[in-house]
Amino acid sequence: MQDTFGAFMKGDPVTLPGADNGPLAGQTFAAKDVFDIAGLPTGNGQPVWPETHPLPTENAGAVQQLLDAGASLAGKTVCDEMCYSLAGDNAHYGAPINPAAPDRAVGGSSSGSASAVAGGLVDCALGTDCGGSVRCPASFSGLYGLRPTHDRVDAAGVAPLAGSFDVVGWFARDAGLFADIGGVLLDSRRTSISPTKALVVEDAFSRLPNDQGQIAKAAANDTVSKLGLQSEPIAIAAEGLDRWFAAFRHLQALEIWANHATWVTENNPSFGPGVKERFAYAATLTDAHRVKHQPIRDIARARIDTVLDGGDTILVLPTAPISPKRDAGDAEVEDFRARTMGLTCLAGLSGCPQINLPAAEALGAPLGLSLLGPRGSDEDLLNMAVALSS
Repeated sequence: MQDTFGAFMKGDPVTLPGADNGPLAGQTFAAKDVFDIAGLPTGNGQPVWPETHPLPTENAGAVQQLLDAGASLAGKTVCDEMCYSLAGDNAHYGAPINPAAPDRAVGGSSSGSASAVAGGLVDCALGTDCGGSVRCPASFSGLYGLRPTHDRVDAAGVAPLAGSFDVVGWFARDAGLFADIGGVLLDSRRTSISPTKALVVEDAFSRLPNDQGQIAKAAANDTVSKLGLQSEPIAIAAEGLDRWFAAFRHLQALEIWANHATWVTENNPSFGPGVKERFAYAATLTDAHRVKHQPIRDIARARIDTVLDGGDTILVLPTAPISPKRDAGDAEVEDFRARTMGLTCLAGLSGCPQINLPAAEALGAPLGLSLLGPRGSDEDLLNMAVALSS
């Protein structure tokens, strides 16, 4: 395997054979460099991190589950620094190439994992998703990607970012394999649904630039039709998705600083652009910010629970705009980030599963569409992806 995309960490490849038999026998996978591998350093996208943390003595839970199911580990992949970014560009380890649109960002923070799968270097890959770090790279590189129901996938042995938002997710090119991985990684807390209705989230589609919004809406209509569902429009956030995003951003930052304040102040790591400023801002937040923003999280969660109640409804929304050009300026990147986080915050605030489907293209780049279901409905979303692929 020749890594022409800069997807894998430099140095000797980290490889482990899978079990001889199992549902994933013969498949290969990569793991984002936040997953522990016994006896090897975990990088977390930051050179000082492995120098200040002991070597793991066990494989991360999700890694071990895939190995036990027969898949073989082919390497550890580059991630954004401390996973506190959607850019897909690490100041220390570089920016993996987006095989589906080489002039555009592959996105982060699970950048290398998406690049490796999209480039055909592995069959599937593990990532993590806090603010969109599986869903966005999947959308940008034309892959299936799942942010599972919060806490349904084992997160043991994974470097933390913000615990009440963090999940372990995965990427695949093939819908059948994508669903098979769910059979291995998802725990038993399943909620079965039988959707008859798809709510098309109008205030989400309006966050895309006009030409992309029209393409995404057409893809949504086609997807809903293929699934045999009744389509209804909805505005999900009476407070506005910008307000939901603001709540997510502040609550996430509070958790990130609580997790990493001691390490940052003791080690004074050199953070790259964007990440440096986000950590500096997180350090200024107080309990007053929590008091201000937690009620919005509660409102968002209750609202999504209400519209999904009964198990006969799913939400349909764009995953993200197409990714910015690799040479995009700071203003364009920040506009993109704000548009995107107003979309990804729905699942983050609610804890619900969200699946990216490689549904469309705009300006020569992939444009993903998402299905979001009630907590525990991950398997049914995966089955929908398989049905749509046939």
